[in-house]
Amino acid sequence: MGTFTLWAFLSILIIQCFQGSLLARTIIVQEKFDASIPITSLSPQEGNTTFLAGTNWCVARPGVPQADLKIALDWACGLGKADCRAIQAEGTCFEPGTLLSHASYAFNIYYQQNGNNAIACHFGGTAVLTRHNPSYGRCSFSSSE
Repeated sequence: MGTFTLWAFLSILIIQCFQGSLLARTIIVQEKFDASIPITSLSPQEGNTTFLAGTNWCVARPGVPQADLKIALDWACGLGKADCRAIQAEGTCFEPGTLLSHASYAFNIYYQQNGNNAIACHFGGTAVLTRHNPSYGRCSFSSSE
């Protein structure tokens, strides 16, 4: 009877540990999916990176809430270390002074600085890759080719 009780206890413990591991993985995936701050990791745990052929730019997704764009823009120009001088006052890409245009510029700089990896153009779902050159006037968006 004592051996059976020990095996039953160990079996329950192993099952709980396994379920806890699955739950932790689910939470990590959910956090990545729901994150309003971009994922800083440039390659997923699975090692599944995506490089797109051709000339690509990363721009802000139209229709995204302004608050989400602002968070992503601040991250790109801050912790993301994108060179955002061109969207500062007197910069070549400051006008039009809209959040959408500034975020597009910053997202693209970050994307280009990080190897044109599709993962580097997520920003919590606020960005999208395009083959349409978003450059205008004196404001030139660097491209993947």
